[in-house]
Parts: sequence; structure tokens; C-alpha cells
Amino acid sequence: MSYRPTLAITSGEPAGVGPELMAAIDPAVFPARLVIVGDQDLIRARAELIGQPLQLAAYQPGPPPDPACLEILHIDLAQPATVGQLDSGNARYVLALLERAARGCLTGEFDAMVTAPIQKDIINQAGVSFSGHTEFLAELCGVEKPVMLLHTEQLRVALATTHLPLSKVAEAINAQQLEQIIRILDRDLERRFGIEHPHIKVCGLNPHAGENGYLGREEIDIINPLIQRLQQEGIQVSGSYPADTVFTHESLEDADAVLAMYHDQGLPVLKHVGFNHAVNSTLGLPIIRTSVDHGTALTLAGTGQAHADSLLAAIKSALVQAANSASGNAPGQAQDD
Repeated sequence: MSYRPTLAITSGEPAGVGPELMAAIDPAVFPARLVIVGDQDLIRARAELIGQPLQLAAYQPGPPPDPACLEILHIDLAQPATVGQLDSGNARYVLALLERAARGCLTGEFDAMVTAPIQKDIINQAGVSFSGHTEFLAELCGVEKPVMLLHTEQLRVALATTHLPLSKVAEAINAQQLEQIIRILDRDLERRFGIEHPHIKVCGLNPHAGENGYLGREEIDIINPLIQRLQQEGIQVSGSYPADTVFTHESLEDADAVLAMYHDQGLPVLKHVGFNHAVNSTLGLPIIRTSVDHGTALTLAGTGQAHADSLLAAIKSALVQAANSASGNAPGQAQDD
């Protein structure tokens, strides 16, 4: 890959495993300029704590340093961070990392951003209404409908709804929102993942996909008519399928992605297949954002036992998506998985 993008990698919740995962990044492995966004003293101290000290060069916009090395875009912690102990005083710091990386992507300073895990509840305890990376970045980018896609080498699962209580999912399922999601998924699978004319399989909302209305009418009234209309336009989408059978090996053989109706309909299967190796990509944004598939793992923080595989996979995916986007999306050239 001759194209060398610049990636911003946010270090996440300071009490969790994010800062120490930075020590697992080998800049010699990736054909990119890698810029960690976070408090430099915290990241150095956490790397030393787990016995993996790392060299960091101060980031400056412009030509990259030679030889290539990990760079640090320093942002001050608001409060001293203690391993494994959340502090609402650092909530604004965590959001500042995200905002700096995202704004850098919007201006073209960075080609993509990769995010380490954060803790939603402590941000809300600080008085900031926050439901997740996906929603925060969508608002910052001025996007109405982001799409969460988690993917491994074997499976891609997108979500029609994300961080909603189960009691509110049914009322959030409507034809307009689903159409937006399917169109974004179809477009970005081709543009960012290099998949020509992707096949999207859509889950039903209800058990057995409603069983002809006996177990619910959302499929009959909303989901199936939309699928039929999009098929007539040439979009390769099918369904709706019962969620308990669409994830079988036979059903997935001809699928490029599955669209699940809610978080815990699709993600348990995805994480069973590839936990610690999966990547979370936010589609529908004007920027490329990938992330790990796990949380802050407070009990593992500072032990050196946290797996970095998902972070490294997220970096790899960001590079592939950036290359596909920069090349004008020639399908089939540089697929992510």
C-alpha cells in the first residue's frame, strides 16, 4: 500500500485499558503515520507499569518525522488518573480527545480516527448527556443517521438501532430510518470496504420474523415492503429473516452484511465469532472512524493482561477504508476482511 494515511488514535478512558493498549502499537507494522491523542505522561506511565515502555514523539502538523515513530498529540488530563478507578472529573478530557480527533478528520489533518474504549456512565455522571461514540460523532459531524457496523473476518453486522432500551426499539423502527440505514450500508460497503454490489440480509424485529403477523406486524407493515421497493431499485437487499436462522453458516454464505434491528439481536453473535478481534466502524459519517469491540475493562487495567488484537484490527481496518476511499473506491481491490 503506497498510500500512507495519517491516523488519530484516541486513548480512551484514562482509568481503563485504553492508555496501556497504546504500547502494543508498532509503527513499523502499519504503512501510516500514527498519532496517539491523549495525555503523554499518563500514556508513558501506563506503558511503564505494564513493562512495555514506548517512545513517543511530539506531534506537529506537517511532514511526518523520519524515521516513522509513534507520535503523541498531547491533551492534559483534568484530574490525576488512578488505574481501575473512574473519575467524573476526567469526563471532559475523554470528550476532548474525541472532538480533537474528529475535527482533525473533518479538516483533512487526519485521514481516519481509531478510538479506544470509553465509559458512558461516568460521562453522564459528569452531567453530559452521552449515549456513545457513534451518536457523539454523528452530532459533531452534523449527520442525522450514523450506522454502527461491527465486523470480523467472518461476519459483518450493522444495527438499525443502537443504544436504546429494549422497550423503545419497536417504536424506533420505521421505513424512513431503515431506508436511510440500508442505503448508507450499501454505499459504504462498496466505497470503504471495496465490495461490489453488496448483499445485505435484513433481520425481522419479532421472533420468527413475525410469523405472518402472528407474532407482530412490523415485518408486514414496515420492513418487507421497504425491502421490496429497494430491490426494485437494484439494491441487493433481502429479508426479512428470522434472527435465529439468518446467522447460520449456510445463510451467511451469500451475505456481505446482516442488518439487525437492535443491539443485542446482532452483536452477541458477532462477539461470539470474533471477540477481541472484531472492529466497530461508524458508517454514514463524512469521516472514517473505527474502534475496538470491547469496553474499558477496569479490572484488567494496569495488569498487562488486556488483549490489543481488537485495537490493532481497528487500525488495520481504518487504513484499508482510508485507502479505498482515497482511491475512489475501486471495488474488490482492498477489502477489509
